[in-house]
Amino acid sequence: MDFVPGAREQLILCCECGTAIPPNPANMCVNCVRSMVDITEGIPKQATIHWCKNCERYLQPPATWMTCELESRELLALCLKKLKALSKVRLVDAGFIWTEPHSRRIKVKLTIQKEVFAATILQQAFEVEYVVASMMCPDCTRVMAQNTWKAKVQVRQKVDHQRTFFYLEQLILKHNAHQETTNIKEVKGGLDFHFAQRSHAIKMVEFLGSMVPTRSKSSEQLISSDEHLSTANFKFTYAVEIIPICKDDLVALPRKTANSLGHIAPLVLCARVGSTVHIMDFKTLQTSEISGTTYWRNEAITPVCSRRDLKKFYVVDVDLVGPRAGRHALADVTVQRLADVGKNDNVVIVRSHLGNMLNFGDIVLGYDLATANINSDTYDTLDPDDVPSVVLVKKGYAERRRRNRQRNWALKSLGKEEEEMAPRKQEQEKKAADFESFLRDLEEDPELRQGINLYRDAAAVRRPDASADAAMDDGDEEEGADAPEVPLEELLGSLAIGGGDSDDGMEME
Repeated sequence: MDFVPGAREQLILCCECGTAIPPNPANMCVNCVRSMVDITEGIPKQATIHWCKNCERYLQPPATWMTCELESRELLALCLKKLKALSKVRLVDAGFIWTEPHSRRIKVKLTIQKEVFAATILQQAFEVEYVVASMMCPDCTRVMAQNTWKAKVQVRQKVDHQRTFFYLEQLILKHNAHQETTNIKEVKGGLDFHFAQRSHAIKMVEFLGSMVPTRSKSSEQLISSDEHLSTANFKFTYAVEIIPICKDDLVALPRKTANSLGHIAPLVLCARVGSTVHIMDFKTLQTSEISGTTYWRNEAITPVCSRRDLKKFYVVDVDLVGPRAGRHALADVTVQRLADVGKNDNVVIVRSHLGNMLNFGDIVLGYDLATANINSDTYDTLDPDDVPSVVLVKKGYAERRRRNRQRNWALKSLGKEEEEMAPRKQEQEKKAADFESFLRDLEEDPELRQGINLYRDAAAVRRPDASADAAMDDGDEEEGADAPEVPLEELLGSLAIGGGDSDDGMEME
């Protein structure tokens, strides 16, 4: 057989150490190339990652906190992003090296490639050690320290009841305006909303201004400053004052203001409060609106009588005399003070807007201006001929003593923090009475219910003998047949009320 010699690889000597190697553009062995060139130069071999010990999340700079399991793809990506110089080489492989979980050390093995000479690519593997540093994320900080806030909104109203804040609470819940709050504190005369960012507080101020007429002013407090970096840390406070006019209040207007509002009468009733105050002349059914700007520019507009001044009157006769406007109709109503019924024949004939609501024998609530003690400069300037002796406000309904336990609906409540000092018993009773008055307003006024959410109360229990028990307690407390009720079609999903006396136990089903 003929001998055919095979191909034989030609070897050369390394120019540094003289070792026989296959030919390459550098004419050097791998060991000599590694000794002369380090492709890992500039890549840190140690780094620090921050970890929240409460929520167990890792910080992804600059301000993102993410949940990562040990030896997960997310944690590996987070570790690689900490190595800025890694973008100058080609990453071939990366993986975790097992360490003790309690060691607070994470080790990653990296394999990289880089061209060191012309047509010469060097591959090298090395380890990077990460130190896990414990700290608290901003969310956990706010939870652990409730006084850690950046901005605060103080909402106040100069009235002697809390019905406005009960209504605002339901508006906030419906529009989810409380999502960015870190704490809601209930204080005397109003509520305090705490926020982690100033922009969230400004958003709350704008929301309140769109719901009710308000005015606000801001202040700031210097917490710390750095003269070298020209930076400072402030806390901002926004004081929001709600207009002190509420539904069913009797309002006295200066003559100039009344003329600017369409020549309306100087003594009017507040029909509704929204973004503006809706007023109505109970003698002519003329309506107008008072904006927040108009009121704060002329604070002589004052409520002379509020709901606490309402008296009960007995309807003797109703004579319709005028036009209708919605659910109102003008009428001459003959009434007698409830305390005078059966004792004398003193009756009063008044012009009222409740003509289509009242009948003989009904009870009506109104202001007895003939015996009221009113302290108002604007009211004193009114012509006595324009001031009636009685102003009827709304129809009265007989109520059960335990009616608040017989409602088949309920409201949600904000998680408010109460004051450190427990309120006195008189204040608790006053708050309960204001809340019951607010619930009755919801039953009587369909327009008021449109702006809030009512829920079916699955925990409400109606005993068959409840009406009999109420009648036995007091014969005059029996509920009338025409007492208003909330229709079932207006109620949302059922509401399960947990144990305890707090409203915070309500949960959606």
